[in-house]
Amino acid sequence: MWVSVVFCGESWFMFQGETAITLDDKGRVAIPAAYRETVANTGNRLVITYNPFELGCLWIFPQAAWEELRDTVVGYSSIKASHRNLQMKLIGAAAHVEPDGNGRIQIPASHRRAIGIEKHAVLLGMGGKFELWSEQAHQAKIQQTIGEDDITEEMRDLKL
Repeated sequence: MWVSVVFCGESWFMFQGETAITLDDKGRVAIPAAYRETVANTGNRLVITYNPFELGCLWIFPQAAWEELRDTVVGYSSIKASHRNLQMKLIGAAAHVEPDGNGRIQIPASHRRAIGIEKHAVLLGMGGKFELWSEQAHQAKIQQTIGEDDITEEMRDLKL
């Protein structure tokens, strides 16, 4: 199910859902048709960068959401190694892309190699951004369960 509803500037949008994606020979992926209008309404510009917390995953942000995150992360002191690492993976690796007339975006070759995407991937709508996972990393991640020791206070209030 795809829904358009997260605050970014003057518009609300929400990406949710899972889609199996095939990269073409040029390293392009198609944005699901249900999101193309939403992406166009946010300026039709996206930013691809590494997910600094998970192996095998890229983050894809609408331009305005990216700028908010970028400005926050740039403000971190570069004296701390963890800040430099976050800045390198997010800001240093950021690539701006625009969907072509067929709704495809080019995933940079360096990004594809770094996370192990060859031909098949999984695109997840994760609220205000997309996550693009290598097929293998996604499979490994969804097979992990959340154990009792992993449950946070916020999770305890969920009515599942």
